[in-house]
Amino acid sequence: MLRCVSVVEALPMTKRTYIDANPLIAAWHGKDNAGLEALTILDDPERMLLVSDALWLEVMPKAIYQKQQAEIAFYQSIFMRAEHCPWRLDVLQQAHDLAQRYGIAAMDSIHVTTALAAGADEFISGEKPTRPMFRVCDIPMISLRGKMP
Repeated sequence: MLRCVSVVEALPMTKRTYIDANPLIAAWHGKDNAGLEALTILDDPERMLLVSDALWLEVMPKAIYQKQQAEIAFYQSIFMRAEHCPWRLDVLQQAHDLAQRYGIAAMDSIHVTTALAAGADEFISGEKPTRPMFRVCDIPMISLRGKMP
């Protein structure tokens, strides 16, 4: 009796990871554990990084204004290999609602809502896990500054 066996090679799952501004800044400075952890996340081949216009506005203008060419190149290298999430009016309205529901600061709300709209598997921030943004339960929220108390 002849049996056909199908062998399917398992491909690594790609985790869609939305990154907040502070992991990028921590990675650039690379001084402490948060910086090293951020570099590990940014270099993880099993992650698809998600970035947004809001993220660009948080990290690029100051570096450009101060003519920090190496810092600019670092951020650009991340943006070039990441999936870009552009501004969307419906997402901004959802951010408005999310901010009110959880008491989240404006830019944090925009980042979290953009991550949700993009179908991110996780949200990584350098904020303390006690910040209001970590009240959102619709996406795994990861802090480079430790676990929730």
